[in-house]
Amino acid sequence: MRTIFFILQKEFLQIFRNKSMLPIIFVVPVVQLLVLAFAANYEIRNLSIDIVDHDGGNWSQQLKGKLLSSGYFQLHAQTGDEAAFDDLETNKADLILTIPRHFERDLVRDGDAKVQLLVNAINGSKAGLAAGYAQSIIGDFNRRIRLDWLALDEDDAPSHFDMSFRYWFNPRLNYKHFMVPGILVVLVTLIGAFLSGMNIVKEKEIGTIEQLNVTPIRKHHFIIGKLLPFWIIALFELAFGLLVGKLVFSLPFEGSIGWVFLFAAVYLVVMLGLGLLISTFTETQQQSMFVTWFFLIICILMSGLFTPIESMPGWAQRITQFNPVAYFVKVMRMVMLKGSGWEDIRMDLGIMVVFAVGLNAVAIWNYRKTV
Repeated sequence: MRTIFFILQKEFLQIFRNKSMLPIIFVVPVVQLLVLAFAANYEIRNLSIDIVDHDGGNWSQQLKGKLLSSGYFQLHAQTGDEAAFDDLETNKADLILTIPRHFERDLVRDGDAKVQLLVNAINGSKAGLAAGYAQSIIGDFNRRIRLDWLALDEDDAPSHFDMSFRYWFNPRLNYKHFMVPGILVVLVTLIGAFLSGMNIVKEKEIGTIEQLNVTPIRKHHFIIGKLLPFWIIALFELAFGLLVGKLVFSLPFEGSIGWVFLFAAVYLVVMLGLGLLISTFTETQQQSMFVTWFFLIICILMSGLFTPIESMPGWAQRITQFNPVAYFVKVMRMVMLKGSGWEDIRMDLGIMVVFAVGLNAVAIWNYRKTV
């Protein structure tokens, strides 16, 4: 233990003396948390719309008013067909609503009228949401006309029922409450995997690794002394990030924070093992950084942080079963938002323990072979 303690003391002194590493550890994660929490937002509002109104009647005016008062659309221009198409092609408008001639007359006389909706679908996700918002608003407008304004008979009117609903776990649909726990996982991951691997490779670059190998220090003392500081720093970053999330974003703490740190402690052993394994194959910090980023970008994008795992193809869903980032993102959201406890996370924690043992065993074995 004394040997490990002295190595830890040396590592912490080296970390705090490195002026380039301190901002990476203590400033960059906070800036990333604050920026990403606002930027990584799938709520789409203020969609730009061109309206081509060939009717000009009272009901077409009310339809336009209902769209623009929803908060999802803002009027770019009320214009003709050609100008509207130009706006769509030049990305000045996200969608075009065309109201045909005799719109009000057809509604009164025939009980039926059509409108045209053209959507810029370069961004498929944005186009789908825009079309969904517009269809929902137009559909509600149509129901109001049929039931209230046209005074249809009961046999002709669509069946009417009342529906009540409640949002569970995130009642205000606050997207930041969904994203911030996942972003914290990413920040902890970057510290655990990036810095630990680069720290060991640095010893190779400056040539001190050979000096350490001829000392009485055993390999497991050296590895623990090298990795443990970043395990401690990453847990501190997690605690600080949770504090920032609570103060800035009012992040809910429905479950026990102890389960988060227990899972994080095991998860970081996995990430440190990944950094150690990569350090055995690389000779420079630049190589270590690029190889680590190659694996982490795949793990982060397939973790369910930005897109639901259930929406991925079957082969991708099977791959995520071996993705430790996906398990931590899931557990963070379960504990923070749902108040999940031991019964809910024990299976994920068991899988993480298996990852930690397996990955570190391979890393230590390969380290003994190559150094």
